[in-house]
Amino acid sequence: MARATEVIEAPEVDSLPGIPLPRERAVLVGHKDTEQELLDAYRSERLHHAWILGGPKGIGKATLAYRFARFAIANPDRFGAAVAVARDLSVPENHPVFRQIAQGANPNLLHLRRPWDEKGKRFKTELPVDEIRKTVSFFGTTASASAWRICIVDAADDMNISSANALLKILEEPPARCLFLVLSHAPGRLLPTIRSRCRRLDMSPLSGDQIAEGLKGLCPEDLPGSAEMADLIRFADGSLRSALTLLSGDGLAINRGFVQLAEQAPNVDLAALHGLADLVSARGQTDNWESFLHIARQWLHQRMRAGAQTGTPQGAGEGDRQGLGRLVSWADMWEKMNRAAADADALNLDRKQVVLDVFRTLSQVMRMPR
Repeated sequence: MARATEVIEAPEVDSLPGIPLPRERAVLVGHKDTEQELLDAYRSERLHHAWILGGPKGIGKATLAYRFARFAIANPDRFGAAVAVARDLSVPENHPVFRQIAQGANPNLLHLRRPWDEKGKRFKTELPVDEIRKTVSFFGTTASASAWRICIVDAADDMNISSANALLKILEEPPARCLFLVLSHAPGRLLPTIRSRCRRLDMSPLSGDQIAEGLKGLCPEDLPGSAEMADLIRFADGSLRSALTLLSGDGLAINRGFVQLAEQAPNVDLAALHGLADLVSARGQTDNWESFLHIARQWLHQRMRAGAQTGTPQGAGEGDRQGLGRLVSWADMWEKMNRAAADADALNLDRKQVVLDVFRTLSQVMRMPR
């Protein structure tokens, strides 16, 4: 007798163990002004068909996109009584639309994101054109005259040039009663032609109190003490996702270790560096890798921002030119680290080497004259 074949569902990109997905969340932490702007636009005389929700990763862009999508699908009449009296975009958790979307089963919602590569057992590093082309069949199916069709692109930063052009084509000739919610961690890097066809809403990083509120709602049993919470909020840098990642595994230890070693540069303790690199690159510890990349990018961003604020006015002296040289070096390091991290993910390269290379480059920059 043949054994029944076990059906194993593919994982979802950016999911965190034990944490509800954005489509399952009833509560939006922060961003009340942005939510109100979407609500006001929905019940106005003219509603733009495409929106860019921009801001750092993990601040709630996807949660807000699903919140807006649920509201529009549950309330298709923009000028009806329910929309007129609504104070926000909430939909009751027992509403059929809420349950359908939470299960990923609503026929009027399409979520485009990096797909799972079953052969390689990892997520693809890009949002390929074949995913964007799913909009053809999605918008081509028959729907009721009043129904909205909503497409969430999550995140547009993952598109390659072919998929970006495919998205641009459909944005130029949008179907009737459609909405596009384009999520982007860096909207300024999207194609200008895509940006010109969307209305852009920039979302700010969350405050420390909002991070604490989000953690209390999502993982109340795992909340740290006050001292650890303060470190968690500081290292999370306004990202609830980063705080959740730090709270699991060795995230806080990695962040503290990075800061300690960075402050030692260029005289880095090699034993401590290799210990950190081993922790980051431990087999199966994706959260550790994400924590390292987050703190490294945050640390570099702070250095670049500080350097940019000092500026180099015309006729500046030698010291100012040296400062500009260091700023350029920080920017080069940023680009080099991101390329190395992307290559390590795409080609399954040694993550430990990436960590070691980051500190080697960091030490070189710190040896530059001030």
